[in-house]
Amino acid sequence: MNQQSNNNIVNGAGTAVITGASSGLGRVYAERLAQRGYDLLLVARRGDRLDAIAKELGTRYSIKARALAADLAAAADLDGVADAIAADDSITLLVNNAGTSHLAPAEQTPLPVLASLLNLNITALTRLSLAVLPGFRTRNHGTLINIGSVLGFTSIPGSSIYSGTKSFVLGFTMGLQNEFAGTNVRIQLVAPASTATEIWEISGVPLASLDPATVMDAAQCVDAALAGLDQGELITLPSLETAVLLDDYEQARQALVGAINRGQPGSRYLPR
Repeated sequence: MNQQSNNNIVNGAGTAVITGASSGLGRVYAERLAQRGYDLLLVARRGDRLDAIAKELGTRYSIKARALAADLAAAADLDGVADAIAADDSITLLVNNAGTSHLAPAEQTPLPVLASLLNLNITALTRLSLAVLPGFRTRNHGTLINIGSVLGFTSIPGSSIYSGTKSFVLGFTMGLQNEFAGTNVRIQLVAPASTATEIWEISGVPLASLDPATVMDAAQCVDAALAGLDQGELITLPSLETAVLLDDYEQARQALVGAINRGQPGSRYLPR
């Protein structure tokens, strides 16, 4: 079942950290979590924009909002953010939203772009998750939201590297869910499909080139993701209409894993 036992609405108590908070999904998460009463720690590269958002949300919702400018693809900046949030016992929620994209054939991906994809989509998300989870376990309370992608479930020509990074997010988050099963720590994977954010321009595929009927508004995406969190979902696909499809996927995955848990080759591989 794609559901946690705790179905209570998640409202603010403590500080929510949102990475990639200067635009797109991160900016909407900041707004929505401030509405729920969370204090905010906003992380992104663009310090001026972060400062303005923190000031605006702090005033509008009477919460404490801080900005922490950092490039999470840079090792030194990532170390600083990880150390800061690991030491802050007020943090009760982390949204690992920061990410980047590059949609092109793998062999045409420049090495600096490859490094950025791996550092931001995998290393930063992993480090920050592991920075907060020990405190969450000790206090038996906390929420981790990792932003993946539907391309974590599949790969198409031009998405092999990006899909690979998001497949890591899927597998890593599912593993954490198993490790924290039976606790009050909530861990959610959000896997959006096409969403109207700046990441399309970064990817090299302009948003304008997509069929508008397939593109979700960022606010709708975050609202659906938070509704999924409130309902106790482990994996939320905001654009999925028929939830049973995800349950069928999970059952098929478990059946496959069970079927290969044997010490003999499949009969089709034996000499005839």
